[in-house]
Amino acid sequence: MSTAKKAVVRQGFKTGEYVVYPSHGVGQITAIEEQEVAGFKLELFVVSFAKDKMTLRVPTAKAASVGLRKLADAESVAKALTTLTGRARVKRTMWSRRAQEYEAKINSGDLVAIAEVVRDLYRSEAQPEQSYSERQLYEAALDRMTREIAVVDDVTETEALKKIEGQLAKSPRRAGKAEAEADADLEGDNDDMAEEAA
Repeated sequence: MSTAKKAVVRQGFKTGEYVVYPSHGVGQITAIEEQEVAGFKLELFVVSFAKDKMTLRVPTAKAASVGLRKLADAESVAKALTTLTGRARVKRTMWSRRAQEYEAKINSGDLVAIAEVVRDLYRSEAQPEQSYSERQLYEAALDRMTREIAVVDDVTETEALKKIEGQLAKSPRRAGKAEAEADADLEGDNDDMAEEAA
């Protein structure tokens, strides 16, 4: 006979389960507590973020409205990994505006949106150095993505990171800029290239 505690379920979430809190990433529901606040009994999910040594208490009734969600399914992980191999889409707007958009994507908790940030801010060895703020956003997005894939695939974060880096290496602009431009020319019609050469 097992002595393990039975998981408590509320709002479709259960104790012991890993979840994603949009602004903090992957955490684990360690308990469901009841607290009295201003004379009202309030039921709370206790979500622990071991890596950040942080615990959040989220009212069970507000779980959906704050964006608490279950881990991505295998299909969402596959879609996020495929997103990494796409061509980076960098808008020609001021950095401060783009930084806000990247930050919003990271804090959305949406794995595919986070993958877009990783893809757009990734720099290979052959590419120019990133600014400090670009690097910070890239690392935040990469960390979120790595943690979720590690838990979903039941692998270490190092293995998840290798998987992500493998996908990034397949994307079109990973070579130096001159090579990337040459690749873009090759995608065009060969006749166009012949005309340009003439």
